[in-house]
Amino acid sequence: MIGHNRRSICWFSFVAFALVAIGVSRLATAEDSTALTIYSTAQPGAVPAEIYQPGMTSAWGAAQYRQMIPGYAIIKQERDVTLGGERSIIRFTDVASQIDPTTVSFSSLTDPGGTSVVEQSYEFDLVSAEKLMERFLDQEITVVQVQGDVAKTITATLLSTKGGLILKGADDKISVLNGYSSVSFPTLPGGLVTKPTLVWDVATGTPGDHRVRVAYETKAITWWADYNIVFAEGEDANSGVLDFGAWVSIVNQSGATYPDAKLKLMAGDVHRAPQAQIRSRRMRTKTFAMAEAVGVAGFEEKSFFEFHLYTLGRPTTLPDNSTKQIELFPAAHGVPCEKVMVYYGQGYRMPMYGSPMMDRNFGVQSNKKVDVYLRFKNEKEVGMGMPLPAGRIRVSKLDTADGSLEFIGEDVIDHTAKDEEVLIKLGSAFDVVGERRQIDFKADNRRDWIDETIEIKLRNHKEEAVKVIVKESLYRWTNWKITEKSHDFEKIDSRTIYFPVTIEKDGEVTIRYTVHYSW
Repeated sequence: MIGHNRRSICWFSFVAFALVAIGVSRLATAEDSTALTIYSTAQPGAVPAEIYQPGMTSAWGAAQYRQMIPGYAIIKQERDVTLGGERSIIRFTDVASQIDPTTVSFSSLTDPGGTSVVEQSYEFDLVSAEKLMERFLDQEITVVQVQGDVAKTITATLLSTKGGLILKGADDKISVLNGYSSVSFPTLPGGLVTKPTLVWDVATGTPGDHRVRVAYETKAITWWADYNIVFAEGEDANSGVLDFGAWVSIVNQSGATYPDAKLKLMAGDVHRAPQAQIRSRRMRTKTFAMAEAVGVAGFEEKSFFEFHLYTLGRPTTLPDNSTKQIELFPAAHGVPCEKVMVYYGQGYRMPMYGSPMMDRNFGVQSNKKVDVYLRFKNEKEVGMGMPLPAGRIRVSKLDTADGSLEFIGEDVIDHTAKDEEVLIKLGSAFDVVGERRQIDFKADNRRDWIDETIEIKLRNHKEEAVKVIVKESLYRWTNWKITEKSHDFEKIDSRTIYFPVTIEKDGEVTIRYTVHYSW
């Protein structure tokens, strides 16, 4: 490692810097344009703003953990270049360091039929202090060493960088420097570049100025949706209205900044060939860009093949190593919703086995929590109706005592089409509790049947009546029949039934049913 024992700061100056390309001219103009379409494989609500692991500060470690960003983008850039003669070398810098070189394409918009790519390559051996030192072993360098107020300049041959700089002077004397202020190199060694660079060997029959388009795929960039809801109580305890806002969060760690870019977001489950996964032990957030200003062009949504495409109506800049948030669509106000309470006394869905479940004690443990949901329909008539990309939904409620919004729960949703129902779990009710127990169990192995009687009690300690859906899974066998019941039920699927009940304030409801299994 270079200067492992030194405390001084090293400054490297280049006496000469030359990149030679025969027959090439790059015209940077105000008409340069960048467009990108971002695809996400992120799980809603589970993506940090920056991949980070304590102690992993090396360039190699940073590159490895960039691979964990669950998404990718197709970058499309147009630039003006001058092609001279029949063959020209074209270099594009400022490309993403996480580029997939196998996806690169180059085309001339000026003469697409008469211009072709002979060879293309991606140069990514970036210049660094370590690489410069390695390239200049056994070559002459100039080192400045400061001792007090005196600066001493040493020109010598570099023999090694281990344990300091080992130098051989003109008199063949060997010296070791553990502290120095700067090092100067006569040139930038061949093969090292300051930025990731795409290089093309282009053949054309039309020398002169060309408008060209370059496209490639890069990793380490993704997006997801964040939804913010403000809930207000309705006329009773089971209804309400909500204000619904939607934002897009974009993480860019691709190794490039995209200034004034045309942005598109693809929503849907786009199939990808399997790729090796890199795992991390820890992630955390680093930096956020400011949200976009209100009152300017936003996203326009349209169906695209079997997916949905969201196109931003204005250019935006996506800096490298940042998270940016942009409003997905204007907030919808006064959307009617229903507050739904669900009691699932079994606590989780029991598995179905290959034979009848004869153990009377299996699955009779009682869960006392009554879960609370908000349910609304994503339809145009209530101010919604836009296809909702998968994302996290956070819900708040106004505290009228001081006018502040207080967080009351969050959930995630999958991609949701228009006119579909949205169900958001907020948590468990404080004042409504349940109790489930088995009060009778009979089984006959010879006649192949089981009779089981379940009792469910619900208590409401609120100052108003509430509606609760009691969910029951009939898991002991596939053939079943309810032979006795205290309340009407609804069959949801082949093994699930619902008992909808209303519990008066400070009241209690008891549900009993007997199920007969046979095989």
